[in-house]
Amino acid sequence: MPNALVALREIALTELCRLNNQFGTETSLLTENGMSRLIGMAFYAFGVAGESAQSIDAMLIALDQTAPYENENLHFFQKRHVQFVYVDRMITASHAQRRGLGRSLYEEMFKWARGAGQPVVCCEVNLDPPNPASDAFHERLGFVEVGQARLRNGKFVRYLELRLG
Repeated sequence: MPNALVALREIALTELCRLNNQFGTETSLLTENGMSRLIGMAFYAFGVAGESAQSIDAMLIALDQTAPYENENLHFFQKRHVQFVYVDRMITASHAQRRGLGRSLYEEMFKWARGAGQPVVCCEVNLDPPNPASDAFHERLGFVEVGQARLRNGKFVRYLELRLG
C-alpha cells in the first residue's frame, strides 16, 4: 500500500541499500550487512512504502544513546547528552521528494522519542559537500545548530538538535 508506514526490517535489504546508496554522498554507502546491522541497533527504523510491496519511497533510521555504533557524529552527541535520539539517515527517493514523507517520518519518530522519555533529537547535515535541501528541511522542523566538525572522511558537518517538549 503506497505511503503506508512500514518497518524497515520488513523490506528487502537490497531495496534499502539501493535507496541509501543513491544518496551515498549525503549519507554514506552501506552494504546489505551494514544496513542489517544498523537496523538491528536502531531505536527507530521505518519507511514509507512505495508502489510495490517491497519498494520504499523514504526511510528514517535513528539510534539512541546506547547504540553500539562506531560513528563520529553519534560520539559528538554522546559527549553532550546522557539521553537522546540521533538520526543517522533520513532519505527520500528523488521521485518522492516534496510530498511530506520526510516530515511524516520525523513526526512519527518524535512521538516514539517522547514516549521513551527522550528529551532531544540530534542529527548532522553536510556543509561540505553541501546539502541545502536538508538544511532547509531541518530548519523548518525547528532544529538549531550546536556545533560543526571536519570528519575523518573529509566531510564538514553541522550538528543540529531539536528539544522535544
